[in-house]
This record gives sequence, C-alpha cells and structure tokens, in this order.
Amino acid sequence: MQVTYRMQVAASQAQARAQRLAVEQSIEMPAEAVRDPRVRAEIIGRVESITPVAGRNDQVDAVLSLADETVGGEAGQLMNMLFGNCSLQDDVELIDLRLPPSLLTALPGPRFGIEGWRAAIGPTGSNAAPRGALTCSALKPQGLPPDGLARLAYLFARAGIDVIKDDHGLADQQTAPFAERVAAVQRAVARANREKADSDSPLAGHRSLYAPSLNGGPARLTAQLRQVRDEGVGAVLACPMILGVPSFVELVRGQAGVPIIAHPALAGASRIAPPVLLGQLFRLFGADATIFPNWGGRFAYSRDCCLAIAQAARGPLGTHAATLPIPAGGMSVARVGEMLDAFGPDTMLLIGGDLLAAGDAMAERAAAFVAQVAAHARHGFDTGAVRGT
Repeated sequence: MQVTYRMQVAASQAQARAQRLAVEQSIEMPAEAVRDPRVRAEIIGRVESITPVAGRNDQVDAVLSLADETVGGEAGQLMNMLFGNCSLQDDVELIDLRLPPSLLTALPGPRFGIEGWRAAIGPTGSNAAPRGALTCSALKPQGLPPDGLARLAYLFARAGIDVIKDDHGLADQQTAPFAERVAAVQRAVARANREKADSDSPLAGHRSLYAPSLNGGPARLTAQLRQVRDEGVGAVLACPMILGVPSFVELVRGQAGVPIIAHPALAGASRIAPPVLLGQLFRLFGADATIFPNWGGRFAYSRDCCLAIAQAARGPLGTHAATLPIPAGGMSVARVGEMLDAFGPDTMLLIGGDLLAAGDAMAERAAAFVAQVAAHARHGFDTGAVRGT
C-alpha cells in the first residue's frame, strides 16, 4: 500500500517524524526490538518520499509503504492499518491512497453501481435520456408519524423523483418506528408507481425507489433487512462510520440485496481527506452511491474537493464498478443546471429542504426538479463536466 499522510512538522524534523509514523502504523513497537528478519524487511513500514507542501513551512506530505498482508483482506482492518493509531495524533491527515491489486480484489466494491441504479429505476420517465442524471429527495423532519412521511413519499414519487430516502436521522424513534414507517412509505411509493404505470404521462414506466435508513447492531440490522426484503423495498441507506465498516461490508456481501447509499455522517471526524474516504474507500467497501456535502450549501467543502470525490467514486479502481456520486447538503432547484454541468450525467442530485420549503406547492417544485434534470439531459451537458473516466 502506498499511503500519503500530510504532517504538521518542520522540514528539518520531517524524516524522523515520518519514520515514527511508519513504525506506528505497521508494528507499533520499537523497530530496534524486532529480531525477525522477514518482519524487518517486509512488515515494518517504509518512508518512500517526503515533499514540502507549497507555501507552508510547517507541512509535508509523506508517502509510506505499508505491507498489504497486514490487512488480511478485511475492510475494518484496512482502516486500522491506514489510520488506526495515527488518527489519535492530531498532526497527521490521510490524504491519498494506492492499493495493490491483491487488496482491490479482496474488497467487495459496489454490487450494483451506476448501471444497477439505472436498471432498478427503469429506462423511461425522468430518465428518458440514456445518460441522464438521477434525482433524489429526503423524508424529513424527524417527529412526523409514518403516515405523514408516507404522504411526502407519495408526492415525491408521483412527481417522478427517482430515489426517496429516509433522512439519516430517522431510526427507530417512537414517533415513526422503523417497522411502521417502512411499511407505510413503501406502500405509498408502490401506489405511486402503479399510478404512473397506468397513466399516459411522460412518467409511464418510471419506478421510484424507497431507501429506508438502517441503524443499530447486528440483531437489529438483521430484522430490518428482513422487513426490507418482505416489503419489496428497492434500496437502503446506511452510515458506514456509524454502523462500522465491517457491518457495512456485510450488508454489501449479500445481506441487503439492493443498492446501498452511503451517508457521510461522522465521516468528518477522522481527518481522512474526503475524496479518499467518501469516494475511494466507501466505494471499495461497496457503496453503490455516496452522499457528500456539495460546495455552496450548509458545509464548507470546496468545489475542487467535491469534484475530486466524484472522480474517486467513478474513476478507474481495479475491476470495481463505479459508485454514483450524490452532491447534497442544502442544494436547491435553482442550482440544478450548475451542478449537472459540474458533475455530468452519472450523478444523483439530492434536494430535500428546498422542496419541502415550498409548502403546498411542494409537489409542483418536485416536478420542476425532475423536469429540469430531464431537460438538461435532452439538451446535452457542458463539455467541461466531470465524466469520471
């Protein structure tokens, strides 16, 4: 593994600091105490290069080689070896990662990917253009009962929204218990899909998907996934950093059986560069789509950072399918064209609060959101858009 860390350290001390980091992230003991020649030659981390950060006298980027055999092909252990102990050292950030083929093939990657999303939703309706972007909205706020959330879901589905997800804060609260909420919302979305199928509108044949938010430990997750299957739910939402990376991977490797959206909650606490964590690692762990805070919304990610997340989600990564990037976090219908020009058609736009803020005109605003995305696909994308190729 070639791992790049940004360290807060004077250039004169960088070599020694990088060497300590290499030892900490590999054997976690004094290197001079290691007697085994193979461990000394093949397991102890090595410093490959140190590069000063332009314009900063107190930062360097150190590239370390770490032995892939220490990972054992397991996603949680990969996180441990990349950033376990050094996450406790506030002068270190993980900013880049290159994995050998042995590890790329050991990790699951997306089971469905972008093409799986398109197949699940169907080729017509809001996706009449073969490479059109997808649309998404969120059920919120917390505190609404299941029938209130179901009414919102029905209106979104009838408007042609492709994916209707739970807000990630919806769990198993008393006001909308998971079992009651999922049953009510899935019935509402299924009814809207039947009505679209029986209509002569441009949405005929379009299938909206509901993605409930999974939460809890193994027993709770097993029960929730059983209901997801029994109700015919078409997708799920999960927070890898809250559920735990190994649990998330288990969802991918057969438990879920439907496309999985990864939510970034708690991901900002780790000092791992967002393109690495939300783009590359979440993709390796099996996210079929990854939500991230887009620039100009409620969060402070830059435009370059957001485009880099999308590139990591869709660019070459061994044999793994591409993950669908979902820019989000306070987006509005007014920004649809701007976002699609930036991210290109292999994108899912998530707009929640801006639709809900329309009040009685929410359904009309949702329909306008769908129409703008479809129109943008028909008339072509900006040639400078990020394609992820």
